[in-house]
Amino acid sequence: MISNATRNTLVATGLGALMRTAGLFTRFIPIPQPTLLVGPGSSARLGQAIAGFGHSKILIVTDSIIAKLGLLKGLTDALTAGGAEFVVFDEITPDAPIPLIEKGIAFYQANHCDAIVAFGGGSSMDASKAIAVAIANPKPLRQLAGYLKGLRTPIKIYAVPTTAGTGSEVTVAAVISDPDNHKKLVIVDPRMVPKMAALDPLLMTGLPPHITAATGIDALTHAIEAFVGHWTTDYSNGMALSAVGLIFENLRIAYRDGKNLEAREKMALASTYAGFAFTRANVGYVHAIAHQFGGLYHTPHGLANAIMLPLVLKFSSPAITDRLALLAVSARVGTPDEPTDLLAQKFLDAVDQLNADLGIPTTLEALQQADIPALAKAACHEAHTGYPVPRYMSQQECEDLIRLALPQTKPAKRRSKKSTKGAAAK
Repeated sequence: MISNATRNTLVATGLGALMRTAGLFTRFIPIPQPTLLVGPGSSARLGQAIAGFGHSKILIVTDSIIAKLGLLKGLTDALTAGGAEFVVFDEITPDAPIPLIEKGIAFYQANHCDAIVAFGGGSSMDASKAIAVAIANPKPLRQLAGYLKGLRTPIKIYAVPTTAGTGSEVTVAAVISDPDNHKKLVIVDPRMVPKMAALDPLLMTGLPPHITAATGIDALTHAIEAFVGHWTTDYSNGMALSAVGLIFENLRIAYRDGKNLEAREKMALASTYAGFAFTRANVGYVHAIAHQFGGLYHTPHGLANAIMLPLVLKFSSPAITDRLALLAVSARVGTPDEPTDLLAQKFLDAVDQLNADLGIPTTLEALQQADIPALAKAACHEAHTGYPVPRYMSQQECEDLIRLALPQTKPAKRRSKKSTKGAAAK
């Protein structure tokens, strides 16, 4: 009779071999890199460039808040000055649900567009990518989920991120919601990578502190998971370490002083570097669990990542001590001459401290005990079939880990013997 521990070891060994083989394959997939325009006013410069490309009409995909705040003005003024026609679809909501994307597809077709500018946070980016793939490959969006499910090249996309977190302006994936099934779907196609992207810190100065925090830790999660997994390359390692250094140096500043253009620009670069890293090296359990939280509870992705990152890192730490030590040096919380174990612990502590400084909660208010087995099952399936995780979890280990994020219940207040007697006497 095989023990559970032995069975788990055998399963992990088999999955690890499979993921390493897949990793070797991914090294040879060409992933395009967009031309980056960086700095204040770069969104207007992107508009000038797009206007010269001869598109018949451009669809700008964004949300209503960005449109109302006037953040599109630099881009749209440049497009108008260059003689380019455009229309704005400003109905994007968090998590980009399938019905809304279908509405965007219809809007694109009704206006006879031939290119897309994704303008906003991760949801606008992901919706734009899904629209671009579906226009070129007209079939139900659920059938486009997965790797390279579209035969034809997606419509051209340009990108203007307004948060420093998702890195979606340089990635091969789009995450959308399937509200009917309470799931997140991932569409992966290297041809979805935008042709050009503008990293304009002027667009980020109005972000509220809590969004700055959650999106910043989202970028940190991308960099860390790319660095500690089994699909790393010299390129992804360099990008990940650069991103970690920039985030630890600048995220607290951007959180406290949202108008600090230098910190905003460096966080935008960090997000993009992290995007480059995980596009090549992929992510891990933090994302696998966060996607389940988003699908079931509509938890913002950055917040879900931020809550789970310390927990997953502590679980994985026995297998990634050397990598954590390198991250500690990049984050400048330790020096190369210190013992590896000490550096690894310093990095774990530094992630905890960063979350605390940014007001990130340690638990998820929406999480329900009864949901945990299904959440863990779905997370393990996602991770074990798609991510090069450094240390495998069993279903039970994943459940135990998620349980650590349950909201704390306040214990009933006990009366002292003295007060009890007093109450009885009355």
